Amino acid sequence: MNSYAFFTDSDSDLPFRFVDELELNMVYMPYMVDGKEYFDDLGRNGREKEFFDAMRKGAAPVTSLLPTAAYEEYFEPVFAAGRDILFVAFSSQLSGTIQNIYAAREELLQRYPERRMIVVDTLSISLPQSILVLKAHELYRQGKTMDEVAAWLEENKSRSQAFFTVDDLAYLRRGGRISAVAATVGTMLDLKPIITEGKNGKLLSTDKVRGRKQALRTLAELAAQNIDDPAEAEMYVLHADAPEDADRLAQLLREKIPGLGNISTRYVGPVIGAHCGPGTVAVCFFGKERPY
Repeated sequence: MNSYAFFTDSDSDLPFRFVDELELNMVYMPYMVDGKEYFDDLGRNGREKEFFDAMRKGAAPVTSLLPTAAYEEYFEPVFAAGRDILFVAFSSQLSGTIQNIYAAREELLQRYPERRMIVVDTLSISLPQSILVLKAHELYRQGKTMDEVAAWLEENKSRSQAFFTVDDLAYLRRGGRISAVAATVGTMLDLKPIITEGKNGKLLSTDKVRGRKQALRTLAELAAQNIDDPAEAEMYVLHADAPEDADRLAQLLREKIPGLGNISTRYVGPVIGAHCGPGTVAVCFFGKERPY
């Protein structure tokens, strides 16, 4: 057993099988639908389509921060057992969650001053965070020290990339990502934004294209420009209940990137999906440094 425990959170959209198969501690993030609280189960119960169908019918899911006390409940048994903690967290630029992690660390280290806890801000959400988690966890399983794994993450986190497009601008408007005027005009003109996770961990709109088909082509082109070694690459296509568009994007990726390795397709989780809405499609991969 390593002298430290490896933690991450469900905003990574990490498939639940990895939680079952690996020595990996998962913090499950909350969301509410029609006044009822749920916790992201990473697809374990297969209710993703049900979630996005509810959004299409008018449900407005709400996400919230996990309180500091909840993090303490996750962390204290580890410290009490004499182990340290490495936490691979999602972007500090998209939520205040990491501040509650820091607060829990500060409180617990007062009680366990001999322990250590490193928090790595991945500047990522969803699958780009998962990609970093899996690569870092491989180092963990190889017996690398906590400092070595944290250093690798800091050095490589800007190589984990995502490009995505949304189907309905209303969800970005509701989340304050774009103005009501921009959403109305964009809808009238059938404009689809191309969005990425920037070097600073914020979401950036890199382009607006006319129509869904062009949006999917643009995602494939951006992936082709930013992939490193196609044969060794692991490409992920995420979708918010848009399986046909996800399949089309996977086909475009094969066409644009000769010799491409494996492509995995999966649903966006509910916490991330609450902000981007049904019909969102993304391509995620570990490649070159983020261009924006």
